Amino acid sequence: MQTAVNYFAVFGGLDVKLDLTKPLRTLIIRHILDAFYDIHDYIEKKTKNSSLSHKVLTGISLGDRRVNSAFKRANIEYEEGIDILDELEELQFISTETSMDFLTNQFEENETADKLLFTTPFLRFWFAFVSPLYKGIAREDYDECFKKFDNYQAEFMDLIFEQLCHEYTKEIFENDEISEIGRYWDDERREINLLAQTNSGKIVVGLCKYTNSKMKNSDVSNLKKVCLDLEIIPDYVVLFSKTGFTNELKSQKNETLRLFTIKSLKGLL
Repeated sequence: MQTAVNYFAVFGGLDVKLDLTKPLRTLIIRHILDAFYDIHDYIEKKTKNSSLSHKVLTGISLGDRRVNSAFKRANIEYEEGIDILDELEELQFISTETSMDFLTNQFEENETADKLLFTTPFLRFWFAFVSPLYKGIAREDYDECFKKFDNYQAEFMDLIFEQLCHEYTKEIFENDEISEIGRYWDDERREINLLAQTNSGKIVVGLCKYTNSKMKNSDVSNLKKVCLDLEIIPDYVVLFSKTGFTNELKSQKNETLRLFTIKSLKGLL
């Protein structure tokens, strides 16, 4: 299942048939890098060959996804950047995500910047690891692309895993459907990577951890501390871990504290 998630993070949204018995590197070369000119031409036509659009998209792909950070990385002014974002949203390259502060005590005070999401994992991969390195890739020199991907893969996967966990959370509350789901962040560096509300008003908070270490009690304690600071009283806590949970944490599992591993996401892919 981990292999399927890793492949989805690269190819999700790209219309190709994958042979999952082949290594990821082999498939990236076959379906993306060797097809560079075809994909490049398609994206160029969609964006009208706008270098500023490409700079903004590259800035979003590996940054903290905040609007102002993307503009800073692209070295463009805010007003110009907003116009570019409007165009990219119309093209369905990106969407805007707002902090879920309406479920906290920070609704009036929180003025943190919105964040940006690519509409498909493939577009994010392209603008993170392919488009900025086009000169080498055009020469069929792929080493720099894979070196950068190796360096950023763990960070790159975090967001994809979170997005899949959000989708799965919608599935597990089928008797009281999720009406709102997203993330919370603010300028005090407090973050909740899964925050939701059901139709009946129940609050769900979650933690999604895509690392090689098991989730433990201290991870949950830190989440609960953030909730306390924000005056959130969760009705349910959902935990998603790539590599599982400590025995101490597993012993606390109950109806309001629910634990899921990467295998739980199988039905989404």
